[in-house]
Amino acid sequence: MSDIKFHPEDVADNSFDYVICGGGTAGLTLAARLTENPSITVAVLEAGEHNIGESLIDVPGQFGQTFGNPKFDWCFPTTPQKHSLNKSWTKPPARDVNAIEALGNPGWNWEEYSKYTRISETFHVAAKEQSDLYPHTHDPAFRGNSGPIQVTAPHSVYTVDRLFQETLVKKGLKPILDPYGGDINGAWMASANLDPKSWTRSYAATAYYLPNRERKNLVVLTEATVGRVLFADAASGKDLTATGVEFIHGGKTLKVHARREVILSAGAIKSPQILELSGIGRKEILEKIGVECKVSSQCHINVFNGFTQRIDSSMMLGISYELNPNDAHETYDLMRDPKFAAEAKTLYSELKGMHRIGITSFAYFPLTSATPEAPALIQKAAESVEALKKSGKLEPGQADILDKQIEGLKDDAVPDLEILAFPGYFTTVTAPQAGKSYVTVLMVLNHPLSHGTIHATSNDPLAHPAIDPAYFENDNDLENLVQHIKYIRSMTEVEPWKSGVVCEVDPGPNCETDEDIRKYIYDCHGTCWHTVGSTSMLPLDKQGVVSPELKVYGTTNLRVVDVGIIPIHLATHTHGSSSVFATADLINGCTR
Repeated sequence: MSDIKFHPEDVADNSFDYVICGGGTAGLTLAARLTENPSITVAVLEAGEHNIGESLIDVPGQFGQTFGNPKFDWCFPTTPQKHSLNKSWTKPPARDVNAIEALGNPGWNWEEYSKYTRISETFHVAAKEQSDLYPHTHDPAFRGNSGPIQVTAPHSVYTVDRLFQETLVKKGLKPILDPYGGDINGAWMASANLDPKSWTRSYAATAYYLPNRERKNLVVLTEATVGRVLFADAASGKDLTATGVEFIHGGKTLKVHARREVILSAGAIKSPQILELSGIGRKEILEKIGVECKVSSQCHINVFNGFTQRIDSSMMLGISYELNPNDAHETYDLMRDPKFAAEAKTLYSELKGMHRIGITSFAYFPLTSATPEAPALIQKAAESVEALKKSGKLEPGQADILDKQIEGLKDDAVPDLEILAFPGYFTTVTAPQAGKSYVTVLMVLNHPLSHGTIHATSNDPLAHPAIDPAYFENDNDLENLVQHIKYIRSMTEVEPWKSGVVCEVDPGPNCETDEDIRKYIYDCHGTCWHTVGSTSMLPLDKQGVVSPELKVYGTTNLRVVDVGIIPIHLATHTHGSSSVFATADLINGCTR
């Protein structure tokens, strides 16, 4: 198949039925669905470079290599965090998805979500060579068998998986046969978006774009940064109709016209910025940046649920342990040896070796499984939410979301804590030693009570927005991570972890008290890149941005289709949800 690259003249001043802003997971998925109808034309504007065939993307087992690289990464900074020392292919549980519907979005429930995940994927069972080393169980009812995204069990460091999984089950967590059926509350093995025939990453570009890129009705222009949505003149009090998009390519500002709809799929950071630059937002914010307010933000487009990880864009908060050298561990630490890394590349060309590795061992569980202090901590969290509601500082939608989160904390079936085993050294306070093997237990705060803001800072589309996740604004988020660390440390009291690790390296023995732990969290937390809620799908009277059909309130034909529409955080990694939203007939039925 020919390598097709489009040029600005293929798009500028031309008209298409649909203009999609953003060629990532949601945008390319939606473009492929729409262009199944040959009479419909679609233009996709993607700010990134043409990276088809890029080995840093396609080849697995290169953890964090693209982070901070402007070729692949926006490198967005956050504002200084006053509550944080001024530092700048999983599926969610059924309850988290059902909470979206309960917040006023009919049809956005687990049954529908699960249906579209199965439509989007083809699952491949683990190879015998993997299952002989460690069991990889699954339930065919939860898996798809004909979708474009290829999903399988990646190769793993089975010795680390065994240590992690067996220890957590002995500590009382439930072993999960298959976490993709809506119950993730326990210890389980994850799948990955990998094609086992080639051991390459399976994602929107390879699954939805490459097979369809010769369609005459599809144009994808890269290095095209969307500036604003263009609207037709409208009578006072009437909804706006989008007529096209203004974008920047090669330093020139160009326009493309839309006959039917404009769809923002630029992600949870860029989509709200584009809305504000287009005149949709809070009048006082838009006036500051010299943008005329066209739709006053009844839509609180700027509340998103921040994560509590550290500022360095390539790391997560974790605890690292040295593994017992008497056991035969082949961890990712081997890749620090240049000779071994070179050999791994050669082996990969033969579909062997370390570059097939994935992160496989996960556990999700409620606060009540982590500490006997849970009832008091949950009560404290509930009181903090009630105080916020009485203060009058919350929008109606925020209050509803926080109430749902407190309901979840009180429900033992809802997982509040997430830990996962990275088979190697993945913290930075102390340097790893050559020749030793490590495991890092990473932790993620999935249901933060701290809600931040995101706003455009300039009418220049190339200027970064101001991102304030408000980390630790609600102290209960910090306490949640303290309990994560205490739970992880308690694993050393239980076999086989007890004898499987030699010592804790980071934060180490000098980190003893709760205050010490808090300081470690302050020093080492960083984002998990799972931002949601910046263009929330909520009722209009709850300060929503989009309707259940993802149409922006105050417009007739402007939609947002990306994870920014998720109004309440999900206990999951958000990549899979992006393609689900773009695949759903709920959206495609409205647009086609």
